[in-house]
Amino acid sequence: MVVGDFPVELDTLVVGAGPGGYVAAIRAAQTGQKVTIVEKGAIGGVCLNVGCIPSKALIEAGHRAEQAQGDDTLGIKTENVSVDFSKVQEWKGSVVNKLTSGVEGLLKGNKVDIVSGEVYFVDKNTVKVMDDKNSQTYTFKNCIIATGSRPIELPAFKYSDRVLDSTGALNLKEIPKKLVVIGGGYVGTELGSAYANFGTEVTILEGLKDILGGFEKQMSALVKKKLKSKGATIVTEAMAQGVEETKDGVKVTYEANGKKETVEADYVLVTVGRKPNTDELGLEQVGIEMEDKGLIKIDEQCRTNVDSIYAIGDIVPGPPLAHKASYEGKIAAEAIAGENAVIDYNAIPAVVFSDPELATVGYSEEEAKEAGYDVKASKFPFAANGRALSLKASEGFMKLVTRKDDGLIIGAQIAGPNASDMISELGLAIEAGMTAEDLALTIHAHPTLGEITMEAAEVAIGTPIHIVK
Repeated sequence: MVVGDFPVELDTLVVGAGPGGYVAAIRAAQTGQKVTIVEKGAIGGVCLNVGCIPSKALIEAGHRAEQAQGDDTLGIKTENVSVDFSKVQEWKGSVVNKLTSGVEGLLKGNKVDIVSGEVYFVDKNTVKVMDDKNSQTYTFKNCIIATGSRPIELPAFKYSDRVLDSTGALNLKEIPKKLVVIGGGYVGTELGSAYANFGTEVTILEGLKDILGGFEKQMSALVKKKLKSKGATIVTEAMAQGVEETKDGVKVTYEANGKKETVEADYVLVTVGRKPNTDELGLEQVGIEMEDKGLIKIDEQCRTNVDSIYAIGDIVPGPPLAHKASYEGKIAAEAIAGENAVIDYNAIPAVVFSDPELATVGYSEEEAKEAGYDVKASKFPFAANGRALSLKASEGFMKLVTRKDDGLIIGAQIAGPNASDMISELGLAIEAGMTAEDLALTIHAHPTLGEITMEAAEVAIGTPIHIVK
């Protein structure tokens, strides 16, 4: 490779090696493209290093800690249970390292060149890649931008040792006695639940009328109930106003019900959304069209208004989900290869690893009605499932949303254990154009949580076995 003032010529350049970028690079290489990927941080991006993966590891450790306390109703008694949090963090780090090293191996195995540095666009076919010591110019035929997002920082809550973003909350050296969480969305609820399982006294401040606003109220109500059973306090329609850092903690001021309140804690975690990483790429040099809040406009093949440049993931419209980024990465790579690949978000699931887990795919009942569909909503409770009862996890339900005229499945929601895994069958059903009868006729193993899908389908077609019609 020639360096210095001479530009290096590339076929396909991918900017960012998160779940969107590395998947795009691998798929592009599989189609015969010569691919180079540039990452300024760690391979795997936010998701693998400081997001999806480490948070799920921490959540699992929290579940184990809670279960270790025993359960009198099961006849299980324990004494002197303790948590070595340094070991928890060490294990979490080992999970991350296995995955990130695995991704690097996959990139190299697919003959993708990996370059470290920050990218700045010079024109529609040229970038400069800079690291601490050097600057190198690259020209490309096509480029996929996959730079992801970062946490939004509130002016009154500047990040510090005590005022944390999600990365900081994942890397604490000790279990907090008290934690204030500003924002009751995905991240705030997941991390709040994880620390509550470790015994932390958690207070969640949410500005809207309810936590987990993207989910139906019946679903979020189950999570609120479980959080409160763990000793958490949830304050909705609360506006966080400021924080005072003390020697050993923080004092957070907020307003709720017309009153100014103060809550003290060891730390405050701010989870009020994410900001796309598009502001330092030099996109104005290229004339790429943007939407509100720094998002890049794309077409159905993830192509921007500049023919040679594509964009995927958190920097384009839609929910900031890792699996959405990976899906778009494949579409963009295949479009560059000349394949007839287009995006279809109809069956993209959304999952919260709360307690209980929540998952949704396709339309909710309300969304379907707003879209003009005449629908039927069919629910089956976890309490009527033998496996759920044996897991002592009988709270929750599955709801199928079907068209009345033909039973076509157009949406599904699950609140309960393993919802994150169960939703995939329903995503497949929507993608394949299946009806409730198709699911009802599919034999599901017994006793499993998966039977709930079959049972909900039987409710939809009017032949339920394990609940009274």
